[in-house]
Amino acid sequence: MKLNNIKKQAGLTLIEVTLVIAVLLGLISVLFIGVSAYKEGSNRAKCILNISNVQKAVRSYQNLYEKNPGEGLTKETITGVGAFLETEPTCPSAGEYTWGTTIPDVGVAYVSCSLAGTKDHVPQSTIGW
Repeated sequence: MKLNNIKKQAGLTLIEVTLVIAVLLGLISVLFIGVSAYKEGSNRAKCILNISNVQKAVRSYQNLYEKNPGEGLTKETITGVGAFLETEPTCPSAGEYTWGTTIPDVGVAYVSCSLAGTKDHVPQSTIGW
């Protein structure tokens, strides 16, 4: 006669549970790294878009009032209620914009970001703006 009184218990051992938790934590950390890189990329794109919008406002002002490069221009002239830009743009990564004082030549941006050297908040080209 055989005695089969040994019962198999269903479930996971402590080592298996620890391994599953470690794998999940590793996957979550990779996800957070990817999200932060995506956010920095979108901030950079938004900053360059802000610079582009300011540049287009400057060119619109220049064309409308028949101004030449080198003539004086303040940011209050192109930003504000009823102006070319309703609100003054801000860098999404807490950088500061430096505004020019004259209408720039073609191919030169009127506004630059303080993060241009560290986080690449600078357009590759302003030709066509």
